[in-house]
Amino acid sequence: MATLADRFTQIFREEHRVVRDALLDLIRAFQNRDRGSIRALLEQIAKCTGPHFRYEEESLYPSLREIFGDDYVEKLLGDHDAAIGAARKLVELAGRPSLEDEDVSLAVRLARGILPHVSDCDGLSIMVERLSGQKVQAILDTRDRSLQQGLDLLKWAAEVRTRPAVAPV
Repeated sequence: MATLADRFTQIFREEHRVVRDALLDLIRAFQNRDRGSIRALLEQIAKCTGPHFRYEEESLYPSLREIFGDDYVEKLLGDHDAAIGAARKLVELAGRPSLEDEDVSLAVRLARGILPHVSDCDGLSIMVERLSGQKVQAILDTRDRSLQQGLDLLKWAAEVRTRPAVAPV
């Protein structure tokens, strides 16, 4: 019989796969200077990462403090800060009248810079297995509320999230 943690792991892994694939596709779209695909992929990524980041920050990460402590949770939040900053810069690059070689190079570096968080974060599900069923349910409930509100990443970061994002280097 599947547990709540199993259900969480299945959902969490699928969400990370979607982001992984979209980021890899985004890299290819920038390399090909395919502006239509770039815009569509940026919208897709923002739409799925808004609710995802939100429930991670509002429920998952606080629940994992008892396991990891404050330092690692702060690192996870810092990864989100950087990803939001990168997303803002990617949108800016996509909106330029033309994509120069330097723009493409920067876009590829920014997208690749987000990928390690995607893969590292996916492993958090084995720690969720150690949480109580009540805490896992609370995380899933927060996820449901976040999806219901449907704020994309940049709208959530600008209007709800209180941490500032970091501008990419």
